[in-house]
Amino acid sequence: MAYFKHVCLAEAPQSACIPFPQYISDIIGVCYLAAMVRDDVEALSIPENYYNAGLYSSFEALLKKRPADIVGISSMTGGFGNAVRLAEIARKHGAFVVMGGFHPTAMPEEVLGLSCVDAVVIGEGEETFRDLVLNGPGSDVRGLAYRENGGIVHTGFRGVIRDIDSIPDPYRALRPERYGEKGSDYSIDTIHTSRGCPWACSFCANDQVHKQWRGRSPERVVDEFAELHSHTVKKRIKIWDANFLTNIGRVEKICDMMIERELTNFRITTETRAKDLIRAERILDKLRLIGLNKIGLGIESPNPATLELMNKKNDLDDVSRAVRLAERHGIRAEGYFIIGHNHESPADTEAYPEFARALGLPQAVFMVMTPYPGTKVFEEYRSEDRVSSFDWERYNNFIPVIRTEKMGPSEISSMMVYCDLAFATFDSLLRRKRSRDVLLVLLKDIFRNVVILGGNKSLDADEIREIVFNAFLRLNGKSGGVVVEAQAPPASAPLPHSCVVTLRLAEAKALDIVLLQVEGKRRLIVSETNGWGRRGRHPVIDLRRLIRFALSLKGDLLMEILYRAELLRNNPGKKRAVLTAFLGEPELLVQGARMAALLARSLSGSRK
Repeated sequence: MAYFKHVCLAEAPQSACIPFPQYISDIIGVCYLAAMVRDDVEALSIPENYYNAGLYSSFEALLKKRPADIVGISSMTGGFGNAVRLAEIARKHGAFVVMGGFHPTAMPEEVLGLSCVDAVVIGEGEETFRDLVLNGPGSDVRGLAYRENGGIVHTGFRGVIRDIDSIPDPYRALRPERYGEKGSDYSIDTIHTSRGCPWACSFCANDQVHKQWRGRSPERVVDEFAELHSHTVKKRIKIWDANFLTNIGRVEKICDMMIERELTNFRITTETRAKDLIRAERILDKLRLIGLNKIGLGIESPNPATLELMNKKNDLDDVSRAVRLAERHGIRAEGYFIIGHNHESPADTEAYPEFARALGLPQAVFMVMTPYPGTKVFEEYRSEDRVSSFDWERYNNFIPVIRTEKMGPSEISSMMVYCDLAFATFDSLLRRKRSRDVLLVLLKDIFRNVVILGGNKSLDADEIREIVFNAFLRLNGKSGGVVVEAQAPPASAPLPHSCVVTLRLAEAKALDIVLLQVEGKRRLIVSETNGWGRRGRHPVIDLRRLIRFALSLKGDLLMEILYRAELLRNNPGKKRAVLTAFLGEPELLVQGARMAALLARSLSGSRK
């Protein structure tokens, strides 16, 4: 008979909205915990609306309707503030509250300093949580810290789970509805085929919880894929291992078994090291057959000295070769970069997007150095008094919480936006033919960056406007304002006239972004101008209006739009169903109308 008979589980959402569909939570972590105790307890529950702002009211309603003896809350650092909010609700309803995950593992004393938390699970949680549920808090439950007699009891280290095949598959059937999908039917989902990592990068928190690499057997992995496979819906599956291609032979067996069982109606995303992608060359066609179409590479920096400081064992020649290999096999490589290193200046940082373009990467994500608790970087930055904020809600890879020798938080933010624009936006602009098309690219990419910056609650709209404008202004500082020049796209007709869009900061401050063709080359020029830009009718982006709109859009609504767009991208035949879902959401229609009005106003431009 279990000590705790009624169990409720919750995952604390990240505090800031990151507008990429892969960031949508599938709460797989708490589903693993549920699977560990489902046969031992009388009741198991997860609150509805765990992915949006309705979480807290639904959690309170759930605990009123189905009181829980114990509430388990999983938390990353960026979601810790929300974890505390959940814990306070659970405490109000008389539950024993236990926290686990990356942040509580790194900071157990801080967490247990809260009156609303009774215990912390340290490290991998499945076995410790099950022992706690069965036996209650006590010194015989290894891997636990809990309060007792005014002090904190640490029960001792529990090693990682050596045989991870012994862990039951996550109990997905318990998951509530998300955007009309329930249980195992989520069209974006996560599978972990391994735990841990052979490497120890100084900025990574993986070693805090999962330690050394351990792989699940191909049979167990393929059985889980079979549970999720659908012949009618192509799902986006995130293989969220620290390094999927650590054991090439194991991955090849997974591919062979999936192909044999015809489990290939997937779009799969994963992450690995460049060297391992090269080692996997002989199986890349098989990986493509099972659905792999995007692979993330932790490139981090073009600077070998910076890589050494991060203990990142990257060979930049390997990175270049890996990107070419992925492209040859029809797999999109996405490069991950980290800016904001202590010894690097803004001028040094300008090399990041240039390097990403030179690699031929189709996609790149530029993040800021974030010293997560428990990492070597955290101890280093804290000891040198370079951490500018211990507000955990800002710890999400995109909000600067450090100051460096040569940059403060605001300049780091501006350089992050600069890198994104200099890599993604301007290469995309070179392929456009009309001012309207140039406008759409700029609106989309500025909007994305504003949403990311908006997660930093210490910035107001005017500060965000300055950061974005300064990122463009830095491009104007290049030789003659020419940002990039390249051969015109193959088989494209010459531009009949230049394409112009004005980016307006204030009444007398603006930038003209001009696309023109000189002989056989496309050239993009950014030049400072007055508040309305050059003469003639052309689109004008009013930064003030665009930022006001982006910041007013609720994060959960934006994630719903991204989720449904990803479903449509993977399943073009679902257009009617997705459109029907949009039409059934009044708030989506309202925001869609506002967006259309903003576009129309920008297109109407100026006349002088």
